[in-house]
Amino acid sequence: MASAKFLQKMEQVMGRFHEVEALLEKPEIASDLKKLTALSKERSDLQPLVEKYEEYSAAVKGVSDAQEMARDSDPEMAELAQDEIRELQALIPRIEEEMKLMLLPKDPLDEKNILLEVRAGTGGEEAALFAADLYRMYSRFAERRRWKVEIMSSSLSGSGGGFKEIIAMISGNEVYSWLKFESGVHRVQRVPSTESQGRVHTSAATVAIMPEAEDIELKIEDKDLKIDVMRAGGPGGQSVNTTDSAVRIHHIPTGLIVICQDEKSQHKNKAKALKILKTRLLEAERAKQDAARRDERRSMVGSGDRSEKIRTYNFPQDRLTDHRINYTRHNLAGALDGDLEDVISNLRAHHQAELLQAGLE
Repeated sequence: MASAKFLQKMEQVMGRFHEVEALLEKPEIASDLKKLTALSKERSDLQPLVEKYEEYSAAVKGVSDAQEMARDSDPEMAELAQDEIRELQALIPRIEEEMKLMLLPKDPLDEKNILLEVRAGTGGEEAALFAADLYRMYSRFAERRRWKVEIMSSSLSGSGGGFKEIIAMISGNEVYSWLKFESGVHRVQRVPSTESQGRVHTSAATVAIMPEAEDIELKIEDKDLKIDVMRAGGPGGQSVNTTDSAVRIHHIPTGLIVICQDEKSQHKNKAKALKILKTRLLEAERAKQDAARRDERRSMVGSGDRSEKIRTYNFPQDRLTDHRINYTRHNLAGALDGDLEDVISNLRAHHQAELLQAGLE
C-alpha cells in the first residue's frame, strides 16, 4: 500500500488540479490570454496524473468492496470476490509505480534540441573512423525517431573517411531527453583495416550532448544608460547639421558606446542606437554562451583517454557494454545502425530509479 507521504503528495496534486479548473471558469481569466494559456497548460500537464490517481482510487475501493463481498455466505460469490481481490492487489502496485514516475520533477531541458559533438580521441586514424561510426549511429537513431540532423561543421582526418571532429544540430521531439546520457568517452575494440597481423586495437572517441542555447532576452535598465544628444556632424542637409539630433548611448556596465546621427529626428536616432546596442550586447552574450558550452563539453568528455570510458563497442565479441549500468547487449552492427532504443531506455530507467530512491518513496 502507498506511503502516507506519497498519498499526501497526490492529494496536493488533486487539490491543485481542481483549483486550476475553478480558475479557468472565471471570466477574468478567460479575458487574460497569458494566464489562460499558462493555466490551460498546467491543467493539461496534471490531467494524466489525475486520471491515474482516479484509477488507483477505484482499484483500492474495488478491493474494499470485494472484501465485503467475500464475507458473503454464498461460496460462489465469495470465490469470485477473492479472484477480484487478487487481481486488484496485483494491479495497485503497478499503478503506484506509474504515478511515482509521473511525479518525478521534469528536466526543463528535456524538450530542447541538442548540439552533438563527436571527436576522435586516443587511437589515431582508427579513432577518427570510430568517430564517424558514432556520428552515423546517432544520425540513424535520429532518423528512426523522425528527428532532423544538420551538420554544423566537420573536420576530416584524411582519406579514410574518418572525422577529427563533427558537430551537428539534432532537432525534434524530446531530443535532449533521449540523448543526454550519451556524453562521455566511447571505446572501441576491433581489428583495424590497416592491421596486417589481425591484432585487436583499442581506441576511443568523445561525445558531448548539449541542449541548444536560446537567445537571451535582454532587458536594459535605464540606470545603465548614459544618453547624450549633440549636433550631428559630417555631410547632410541644413537640419542635420544645425539641430541636436545626433544621439550617443553609453552602456555603463560594459562600456559599449553607440552613436547614431543618420536621421533628422532625435527619436529615430535614439531608436536606432538602442537597436544597435541591443544587437551588440546579445552578440556578446552569445559569445559568452559559446565559451561556457566549450567548458561544459570539456567537463563532460574528459581528456578522451580510453580509461575514462562510459561504453565499450567490442567487435570480436559482437558486444556493446554500458559500464555505468552494467548493461550488455549483442548485435553490435544493429546498434551502430541506430538500434539504440534498449540501451537508452535502460539508462533512462536507471536515472528514474535513482530519482525515486532519492526522495519519492
